[in-house]
Amino acid sequence: MGLRKRRAYHGGVQAVIFDWAGTMVDFGSFAPTQVLIDAFAGFGVDISLAEARVPMGLAKWDHIQALGRQDGVAQRWQARFGAPMSDQDVDALYQAFLPLQVERVGQYSAPINGAVDVLAGLRQRGIKIGSCSGYPRIVMDKLLPRAAADGLVVDHAVATDDLPPGGRPGPWMALENVIALGVKDLPACVKIDDTTPGIAEGLAAGMWTVGVALSGNEVGLTEQELAALPAHERARCAAVAADKLLAAGAHYVIGSIAELPQVIEQIEARLQQGERP
Repeated sequence: MGLRKRRAYHGGVQAVIFDWAGTMVDFGSFAPTQVLIDAFAGFGVDISLAEARVPMGLAKWDHIQALGRQDGVAQRWQARFGAPMSDQDVDALYQAFLPLQVERVGQYSAPINGAVDVLAGLRQRGIKIGSCSGYPRIVMDKLLPRAAADGLVVDHAVATDDLPPGGRPGPWMALENVIALGVKDLPACVKIDDTTPGIAEGLAAGMWTVGVALSGNEVGLTEQELAALPAHERARCAAVAADKLLAAGAHYVIGSIAELPQVIEQIEARLQQGERP
């Protein structure tokens, strides 16, 4: 008895699953990083913005744990406390981080240019709009109404602590969107994210993946800071970020969400040829 050949999907994109910070809101992804810096400072340990960005995309408890194991941060923690960071230390840092993040997430909730129009265009085409984040539910519940008031309305949002298996780089948050949105074909889904764990999440879920370079964590500049750079330096930043996202497996890399519609068209052309992600 032979194996049944897998059915090829020839339809269009049915759903796009968006990340939040650095992808739809918070150009440069500052809300998570700055609060982590402040949380560590409360324990007498200084970390830099660049260090805080390295594990970006993970659930925040996991992010703090990864920071505690990171070269430089681990040594400073050891010097301050005389022992490596333990899980109990991570718990304490997370408890300090969480209220700060809830308090400040609204300060960093401005939509990235083009985001509102892109979501409206997808909705007009009947494409469902999902989302997930490294933020826990208590933070997402603060962010979602602010984003909606600015015109960013999604059909479903999953927080990193909504599901028992955990968050990225596993596929669970992305797949929870598939279930909630009623999407029948995984090749018809696109995951867009500015971090490598977010790209890994989409790949693990069997989706097309789109990396976001300039507006996201990999470049890590405000829109104004980016615009002030010489053209060759902006190009260099974009290339470095794109290389990292492509190395993580992204099928496409764009500068910001504003460029997504062209990529959706390219993905749909490939789907019509029977290609899968």
